[in-house]
This record gives sequence, structure tokens and C-alpha cells, in this order.
Amino acid sequence: MNQDQIIEAVEKLSVLELNTLVKAIEEKWGVSATAVAAAGPAAGAPAEEAKATANVELTDGGANKIAVIKVVKEALALGLKEAKDLVDAAPSMLKTDMKKEEAEALKKKVEEAGGKVTLK
Repeated sequence: MNQDQIIEAVEKLSVLELNTLVKAIEEKWGVSATAVAAAGPAAGAPAEEAKATANVELTDGGANKIAVIKVVKEALALGLKEAKDLVDAAPSMLKTDMKKEEAEALKKKVEEAGGKVTLK
């Protein structure tokens, strides 16, 4: 019996028969189907998360660096020196793995202050 035949046979099982099969496999090989089931969605999560997040990079502090520093300081909850260092070091990564909506909001605030931001 090949893999395709096994899959076809399992697809034809009722829920009760499938439950019995799972319990038999767990007992026979000492495995847990819950661990496999939990790992399945978790494996797909990073791909979905990657689509839902963005990295915010300050590409240019702009002519009005003081306003940009204030925005960066507030948005990232940094001290004044840390915010100034980030703006002065442009291009610099402000924050990674932000939700897309939050990244867009931060980009808008920085650009309104006169800085230039790229979402990656």
C-alpha cells in the first residue's frame, strides 16, 4: 500500500473511526496527535506573521531633525539621547516586526515631522 492509498483510505473514515485510528497510533508508537496538531498551525504562523508585519527604517532625518527626534522619542519610548542617536545615524532601523498598521502610523508621524521612512 503506497502513501496515496493510505491517504485515500483515511479520508473515507468517519470521525469515530478516525478517532479510534489516532488512539491506536498513539498507543502503538508512543506519540501524541495533539503535539502534531499544535505544531501544524504554528508552522504556518510565521509566514502569515511576515505578511502582517513590517520593519521601519529611517532613511533620512530631514531638515527639521528636532521634530523627527521628538516623534521617534515618543513613538519608541526612548530617551532623548537614544532617539537623537537613531536620527543622526540615518539610515537606521527604528523598529522591526511591527504590525503593518502601527508601522504605517509611525511612518506617517515621522514624515509629517520632516523625516523619510521606508517600510521593509
